[in-house]
Amino acid sequence: MRRIVIYVLSGVVGLVMAVGLAVISGSPAQAANRMQIHEIFYNSPGPDTGSNSSLNHEWVQLHNTSGSRIKLTGWTLRDKQGHVYTLDAYTINAHGSVKIHTGTGTNTQTDRYWGHSWYVWNNTGEDQATLKNRSGTVIDRCSYTGTSTGSKIC
Repeated sequence: MRRIVIYVLSGVVGLVMAVGLAVISGSPAQAANRMQIHEIFYNSPGPDTGSNSSLNHEWVQLHNTSGSRIKLTGWTLRDKQGHVYTLDAYTINAHGSVKIHTGTGTNTQTDRYWGHSWYVWNNTGEDQATLKNRSGTVIDRCSYTGTSTGSKIC
């Protein structure tokens, strides 16, 4: 009887370890369900002067909904007009967020900078943010029609 219990327990422990390893390693398909476009702030406050401060108040926030870090190196964020931002060597923390700002600045864990000298996201009319992984698979999309609110929770 003890042998049966030991065999059953060792099988259960093995299964738990295998499931745990699968969750920790995380495949690209799993990342697709865990990364989201959380918010687009498309209309920076004040007049559109093109100042770097104004440009950096225009951003898209990405959110990792999982308890694991996700490597985003080579992933892209694009608008409807074909402006494309490619993430360089970057890994987002578990449950972390990162804002992709339109203007220039110093990249940090929570803020990345596109380096544009003019606005990307439309204040009026329709636009769409698309997040793709390094293989080009669409991970998430968020569409909006510009309004006076200036932002969209996706």
